[in-house]
Amino acid sequence: MNIFPAHKVLRRCTLFVIHCTWIALLVIAFRALGFTIYTIDGQGLTPLFVEGDRVLVNRWSYGLRVGGDKSLFSYGRICHQPVEKGDIVAFEDPRDDKREAILICRCIAVPGDTVSQDGRLTVVPGLRDCADTDYYWMEAIGQGNPTDSRQLGFISEKLIIGRVCRIVYSHDPSQSLFKGWRGQRIWRAL
Repeated sequence: MNIFPAHKVLRRCTLFVIHCTWIALLVIAFRALGFTIYTIDGQGLTPLFVEGDRVLVNRWSYGLRVGGDKSLFSYGRICHQPVEKGDIVAFEDPRDDKREAILICRCIAVPGDTVSQDGRLTVVPGLRDCADTDYYWMEAIGQGNPTDSRQLGFISEKLIIGRVCRIVYSHDPSQSLFKGWRGQRIWRAL
């Protein structure tokens, strides 16, 4: 008969709880600081995304945002990297004061590029042009998405969350929990 002394059992349980706590904290930190997941709502991003896709956004792709308008610290980015043309970018809707609405578009023009806006050519402003921050021109991925820089104007770097890097999984919202899973869209790189 193999019986462990009470102090050894207590020690093992304590170590188990400590390890589980550390793992939970690391997962929370990874999720909060490194990556976030958004759900595609509607058909405005087809054919690249479909309703029910869960996309992974890398918060570090352009540098981690710190500070901001309603913060004790001024805006900045840790390990700053510029957005590149062709990147699929998640950003806060500039019309939403609460900063809860998230938009996903493709970057078409970066600071210094020229875009046609309302029939006239306009240069995308940036820090080199004495602007307060870099700005970008974003265009919708699908034809059904009416919201992009044509309606919003230039998108400030301060609003950019990160680059959409892959589809984590996809589930048709019109189906039950046990049906409607799209296996061909699991962990799909973009």
